[in-house]
Amino acid sequence: MEDLVRTAGEREILDAFLDSHRAVTVDKLRGLSEADARRRLVPSETTPIGLVKHLTGVERNWFQHILAGRPRDEIPGESRGGDESWQVSDTETVSATITAFEQTCAESRRITAAHPLDHQVPHPAGGEVSLRWIYTHLLREHARHNGHADILREQIDGTTGA
Repeated sequence: MEDLVRTAGEREILDAFLDSHRAVTVDKLRGLSEADARRRLVPSETTPIGLVKHLTGVERNWFQHILAGRPRDEIPGESRGGDESWQVSDTETVSATITAFEQTCAESRRITAAHPLDHQVPHPAGGEVSLRWIYTHLLREHARHNGHADILREQIDGTTGA
């Protein structure tokens, strides 16, 4: 996807790279059994399904809460991307987790489309942040966690690549 926007504008490039990372996030979870999605292969609470849940919370936090200014109690699901976002209940499924992530990303796209990259919003710890900064932060988050997902998936079933 990134190849198609090599000469595009900054916004199109940021959107394409973030969407590419979002697709990788889903691909690393898709096809795993419920048991394999929950396998803990590292000392932390990191699991493939937990990674997707966490990134769903991160997207909600930055785009719905910080950028759009929605109160957390008006945002469905976990909206901080904190420690609790990694925890997966026995009733949460791979399919439902993917659906929640994809719906959250669609809402993120809708929200970002309404603002220029220079649009600034207050951040409780960081002062003012621009939409451009938020995009860059989300790219870093997704890239980092997709690297974790690559390793976990390879350990589970040998699948490699984006």
